[in-house]
Amino acid sequence: MDHLLAAVDLGSNSFRLSIGRVVQQDNIAHIYAVDRLKESVRLAAGLGPDNRLDNASIERALTILRRYGERLKGFDPDRVRAVATSTFRVARNVDEILPRAEEALGFPIEVISGQEEARLIFSGVANELPPSDNKRLVIDIGGGSTEVIIGKSFEPMQLSSLLMGCVSYTQKYFPDGIVSGERMDKAVLAARREFEGVAKRFRKMGWQEAYGSSGTAKGLFAVLTDSHMSRQGITLDGLEKLRRKLVEDRQVIVEELPGLKESRAAVLPGGLAIMLAAFYELGIETMMQGEGALRVGVLYDLLGRESKHDKRDETVRQFMRRYHIDQGQATRVRACALHLFNAIPVNKEEKEDLQKWLGWAADLHELGMSITAEDYHKHGAYILKHADMPGFSTDEQAIISWFTLGHSGKLRKLKTYRPTWGQWVALLCMRLSALLMRPRENLGRIPLSLMVKGRALTITINAAWLKAHPLTEYSLQNEVNEWEKTGFKIILAAQ
Repeated sequence: MDHLLAAVDLGSNSFRLSIGRVVQQDNIAHIYAVDRLKESVRLAAGLGPDNRLDNASIERALTILRRYGERLKGFDPDRVRAVATSTFRVARNVDEILPRAEEALGFPIEVISGQEEARLIFSGVANELPPSDNKRLVIDIGGGSTEVIIGKSFEPMQLSSLLMGCVSYTQKYFPDGIVSGERMDKAVLAARREFEGVAKRFRKMGWQEAYGSSGTAKGLFAVLTDSHMSRQGITLDGLEKLRRKLVEDRQVIVEELPGLKESRAAVLPGGLAIMLAAFYELGIETMMQGEGALRVGVLYDLLGRESKHDKRDETVRQFMRRYHIDQGQATRVRACALHLFNAIPVNKEEKEDLQKWLGWAADLHELGMSITAEDYHKHGAYILKHADMPGFSTDEQAIISWFTLGHSGKLRKLKTYRPTWGQWVALLCMRLSALLMRPRENLGRIPLSLMVKGRALTITINAAWLKAHPLTEYSLQNEVNEWEKTGFKIILAAQ
């Protein structure tokens, strides 16, 4: 299966699995679909007033994930990426659900931010369109969120994720399936208020082509064209005609709407209201159907990682420039931390991830210096946890933030994260590296090594070197004491 990649999109309305075959043509890699699965789960409908997913929705999701897991048997973990979107972002019991979901699927699941979702959506749509120098507007109305993007070629230029979707709006404004004029007006007005916050900057940037991706846009496109409400694509006139029909019928009558799938009927009113608001606020004239969307964007992101063009590396480089990080110091700390960590026996699968996270955290560990030197590690950790970091999942940002927070200062502040043993060891490597590189100059040969035996850690250091560096000796002893307070057994041995 070396030539296959798989993407799992856990949306708020539907779950999708796409398997693509990688083909090289004229030294350019292309992905061709070989298998697709899609199942309606309406996960967002299971969110209660307290934003907790109910048991019925969870069981529906797990059932589908077990099916997907069977299809993915034999895939290498590096060739599968599963991403979860809006409902997973807002569900208060997501920490209880994710382990069960990952067990059912058989692969890790990343909860991605709205901005990351928007970036991947644009990548997916752009990779399925003919090449163009035009700026393109892409709108993706999902079950729980709506992503709005303007980009050129394969690069997004303006991104926004709005907390409204076809499931959540249908549930809020059309809970019993009745579509009245008053209800539709309220839904459209609410959606227009959401778009108001981003409309000015999107209209200012402008675009030449507009595309709608995913289920709502595809459903509207099919209904409007098959019912002859629009001559070509999605138009405001066509949307208004559909709005009048739903209000006159007071419900969605599938038999009278050619092109509408049964699975899409229940959420059509909410999706229509949001699309109408988008046309009003952004001044869209005509919108065509965009293929690909999130799942294809995930496949191309996987392809980039496989070919060493990892978006996360690019994001780290951008952050280093944006926050004026001392690249020389970052390089020294990274090299030392990875040198120490690579010599330690850690579970192979976990070690590969930890090496990446540790390297990125070392690159960015002084990011908070751009705010102030005092408590810079806390400022940096906050930024890394909450900033939009293209390519990174929320879990990846959390662990890099944790490394940044923990590379300096007391350790007791870190326990709430519940780190693994391997993460603790990697953090020790980073702390020792930052300590050794405090003079901000190249050391040449690293004067210490780290050995792990069970839960005991031994730091072995050159005795002559240590005697010549009394500040480092003092700092190392403080480091040992700090770890012992946290319950670790650490031995400092000078030889």
